[in-house]
Amino acid sequence: MLRRTLFAFVLVATFFAAGASFADEGMWTFDSPPLEKIQKAYGVTLTPQWLDHVRLSSVRLNFGSASFVSPNGLIATNHHVAAKCVQDLSTEKTNYLALGYGVRTKLPEKKCPGMEALTLVGYDDVTHTVQAAIPATASDAEAAKARRAALARLEKECKDKTGLTCEAVTMHGGGQYWIYRYQTYRDVRLVFAPEMELAFFGGDPDNFNYPRFCLDFAFLRAYDDHGQPARTPNFLTPKLRGVKEGDPIFISGHPGSSQRFYTVAQLEFFRDVSYPWRLARWRRLDQRLTAYAQKSPENARRAMSTQFYIQNSIKAYKGNLAGLNDAKLLAAKRAEEDALRRRVEADPKLAQLAGGAWDQIARVQKIYAQFAVRLRLLHYTPSRLLSVASDIVRLGAELPKPNDQRFEEYQDSNLDTLYDELYADEPVYADLEEVLVGDFLAEMVAAFGADDPATKAVLRGRTPAEVAHEVVAGSKLYAPADRKKLVEGGAKAVAASDDPAILVAAALDPYYRALRKRYEDEVKIVEERAGQKIAQARFAAGGNSVYPDATFTLRLSYGHAAGYESGAYATPYRTTFYGLFNRYFSFDGRSPFSLPAGWVERAGKLDLATTFDMVDTAETFGGNSGSPEIDKDGRLIGLVFDGNIESLAIEFIYDDVAARSVSVSVDAIAEALRKVYGRDDLATEFLGGE
Repeated sequence: MLRRTLFAFVLVATFFAAGASFADEGMWTFDSPPLEKIQKAYGVTLTPQWLDHVRLSSVRLNFGSASFVSPNGLIATNHHVAAKCVQDLSTEKTNYLALGYGVRTKLPEKKCPGMEALTLVGYDDVTHTVQAAIPATASDAEAAKARRAALARLEKECKDKTGLTCEAVTMHGGGQYWIYRYQTYRDVRLVFAPEMELAFFGGDPDNFNYPRFCLDFAFLRAYDDHGQPARTPNFLTPKLRGVKEGDPIFISGHPGSSQRFYTVAQLEFFRDVSYPWRLARWRRLDQRLTAYAQKSPENARRAMSTQFYIQNSIKAYKGNLAGLNDAKLLAAKRAEEDALRRRVEADPKLAQLAGGAWDQIARVQKIYAQFAVRLRLLHYTPSRLLSVASDIVRLGAELPKPNDQRFEEYQDSNLDTLYDELYADEPVYADLEEVLVGDFLAEMVAAFGADDPATKAVLRGRTPAEVAHEVVAGSKLYAPADRKKLVEGGAKAVAASDDPAILVAAALDPYYRALRKRYEDEVKIVEERAGQKIAQARFAAGGNSVYPDATFTLRLSYGHAAGYESGAYATPYRTTFYGLFNRYFSFDGRSPFSLPAGWVERAGKLDLATTFDMVDTAETFGGNSGSPEIDKDGRLIGLVFDGNIESLAIEFIYDDVAARSVSVSVDAIAEALRKVYGRDDLATEFLGGE
């Protein structure tokens, strides 16, 4: 249960509207970190050199965050961020998730299918350029079109000029626009991963809880275009035994999304429509995958990383939904919103800018609720075959269009990444695909009805199970070369294809496009325009003293190592190897509290007082997994891998009373590498002079 203190913010909520932030709050962009607040709170002066070094050492991966930790491209991240790669490289005979990769002996560094690593090397504020491209008399639809065209043009100009990956970034809901420039490494290889039994010690019962004992780390390596380890002069050097309670801590990572500055109407939409549907979907799919996994050990291996993601999502959404169902949280958000609205109404210029914006957003939430589930269902399928088929069908339709008129995900700036993922040579298991395709089609029937035109177009008188079998038995999209051939053939090749996965995707595409057009014309445009007005009003009041919501772009968080009270129970800021073995023996070594072979017999070699996991007040969200935790001197002290259960509602409102980020300590990583795994070579590269 979430702590009630998390939601006791009504008395201070009015300050949010004025742009104030408190204590260790915020996910700050590197162009405007709160240097004065950090200095005042912790007596630490972050220099431009410190900030540049941390930024250039930080890495964004497909599924999370990471950092360079050697001059030879070595990357440290979480095991669960690298888990898909570990599973993709596994076989029926060698399950690296269970056995670990590179444990006790060095293995060849194998390429992770579809994975890329990006480092933010620069950024440009293009706010004035974008705003100048929007006519003053433009309607909402015209303004949205002009804005997207300007951003697409700026992205393309940046890529053509620099050869870098360029990404248009919207901050403060449209108060600012930036072009971020990334150095991208498209050859990322697996170096080391511990056994999942230890990386996810405690399993689902311990997930989002604390104290924790997860050795949740893995090493990857970036390679250059010539197939050699990349030269990475900016990297983080670990600091052993570097954390004491109360010490300042900094986290550089890529939080995925947050809803701190959403309106109450939008939060109510999440509570009533979006989150309940997502929870129901993941629970149903988890049941299907559990039944599949129970048939054999090989099935369990094939489903493992997908099921891990789903079960983690279930627990996260349960926590999010619990927060949104708490009357005190909504009351606090409503008080915050009312305070900003009063400020806007009292200022004629702000009133003209944003006076009716909240009501406009509330109106379109009711419209969106009518078709949101249908659109979400048609947009995303967990099946790899259908996902690939959908991209191929949409690429055929989108690429002939001018760049700025395409769906955003098919614009030139996103194509390199899309092609990497589309052509990734990762294993696709027919029997697992049959479960995933069948579940997707069965959900369509349940949600839309058997007589719905979209359902009829796909099933054509057959059952979901029959169509699923035809798709997995007859598709040629298992092979990347066949996918590439269809993409290069364009719309003509897609139209001529008799591949059953393509036929399903093509049958659904018109219904998806119609709903997406309705969403963009009736909902998104209004939300963007009204949201920008609200954000601009907030930004006018607070300027850069207000941090933007998370957008999977690089952010700096700060805080301090600190335990907390959960109910009447005091939790420490750190756990140790003593606690790991105590939990193992207390449960008689039963899963999920079992340990890999060799750990118990090597316990005598370990310094059991070594810090294992630890907690701090710096803010993190989904996407921060693998983020480096850094001390005031820019030294690596841990890797973020979770938040506690009290942190699950901080997407909506700030708390530092009990909400904590959870990290695995570099001390635990070093102790395991040297004394359990015998990987002195890797420990030496990682630890440098330590």
